[in-house]
This record gives sequence, structure tokens and C-alpha cells, in this order.
Amino acid sequence: MSRVRRKDDWGFPRWRGYGSGMAAEPVRMCDRAGCQEKGECPAPKSPNNPERWMFCQRHAAEYNAGWDYFAGLTTEEAAAREERERADASGYKESAHYGWATSGDGSRSRDELRALEQLGLEPDADFEAVKKAWRAKAKEVHPDVKPGDAAAAEAFQKLQISYEVLRVAEERREWRG
Repeated sequence: MSRVRRKDDWGFPRWRGYGSGMAAEPVRMCDRAGCQEKGECPAPKSPNNPERWMFCQRHAAEYNAGWDYFAGLTTEEAAAREERERADASGYKESAHYGWATSGDGSRSRDELRALEQLGLEPDADFEAVKKAWRAKAKEVHPDVKPGDAAAAEAFQKLQISYEVLRVAEERREWRG
């Protein structure tokens, strides 16, 4: 029969450290021979095999540098395999509209992309290009240049709104750092 030990916290559980259990935590070591670092990066053993190597970050990077998952497949076969494997184990797939109207990196909102389209710019245009395009287009349809032209006044308002959307977004980016 084991003997009950007295604790050093005098009955105040908040004095105990977090995770101060007596059991040791299991640590998986890197699968590379001779490496003594913790293996926390899974790497596939082969394309259709669920088994994984567990490497440290350095050896995982070395392993992945020479890995070509789609080696030996045609472009169509590679695209089909990628589409099949996007569905995760629960059966959910990436939404079909995920890639629509974005800059590709998710840095622009839909309103920003519409504003860039209104100014005739690409989704990755910087703010200097926005200023130049806005000035050039605004000079063409400004109410002082075309007095009494309702279509020009409406086009100018659209340009103003587009510029404001992009200016506010640029200020927000600058504040975020």
C-alpha cells in the first residue's frame, strides 16, 4: 500500500504549477537516424500510404525539398488527384466559389476588387497606381470639364467612391503594420 504524501501547497491549488502531473509526457524523436531532436513534423512515406515519418523541422525541410507528389502523373491526373484529396476525412470540400474575385492571397476585399476594376487596374496594383489611374480617369469625366453631362457626373461619382474605398483600405493596412 502506497503512502500518502503531503503536498507543499498547503491546500491552495492555485499555487501548483500548470501541468504539474507526476507522469512523464511521451516525446516522439525524429525518425532520421542519429538525430536527437523532437520529431513533430509529419512527412508521407509514399503517395498512397497513410503512414508518416516524424521529422524535426530541419529534416522535414530537407525531406520535402526533393519531394514531388505528382511525379509521373499527367496534368489532368494531377488535377484530378488534387481535387479528390481536397475533400478531408469528413467529406467536406473546399467551396467552389472560394477562388472567385480575389487577389489570390486574400489581401483584398470584394469591394476593393470592384473598385480596382472600376479604375481599370489589376488586383495586385499598389496605391500609387490607384492614385495615377484615379487622376487620369477623373480628369476625363470631371463635372467642371463636362458641365451638364449626367453620365459623366455619375461616372465621376463612381470613381470617387472607388478611390475612397481603396484609400480607406490602404490606411487600414498602414495602421496594421
